[in-house]
Amino acid sequence: MNTILTTPVDATPETIAPFGTLVLPGEDGTPFGAQDATLDLTQGTPRFYIMRLPHRPLLIRGITRHLRVTQCLASTDGADWFIGLAPAEVPLTAEGITCFRIPGGTALCLHRGTWHAGPFFTATRQDFFNLELSDTNETDHDTVRIDTQFGVALSIAA
Repeated sequence: MNTILTTPVDATPETIAPFGTLVLPGEDGTPFGAQDATLDLTQGTPRFYIMRLPHRPLLIRGITRHLRVTQCLASTDGADWFIGLAPAEVPLTAEGITCFRIPGGTALCLHRGTWHAGPFFTATRQDFFNLELSDTNETDHDTVRIDTQFGVALSIAA
């Protein structure tokens, strides 16, 4: 298996647009607009929870997508984190995965079907807000092992 070093792209609303919405802080009372996440939680019961993750190597070996729901993630402590993303509408390839650095104090809302790997981070553990459906991980969890299917893993240069 080959390991390819990937340098994360800084997430901005423009760089994230093909994959979802980067939700930045805004003033209270701002009307709904393009700066907000457009959610699709119509295919089941929404689930909002805090996901505690232990540190793991900054290595993308597999990638997942959810076809029935938008998924929103944000670090609870405002720390930066990393995620690998690939568009839903094109055939998946290892070269088509882009790694992003998500700034603390923002949230990421993925379009339905967007391939994603992570969150990854440098701390010993990190907590994340997660909004999806109550059964997403049981019934809407399509995973591809890029290390076995494509013979590569992506190492994130933090």
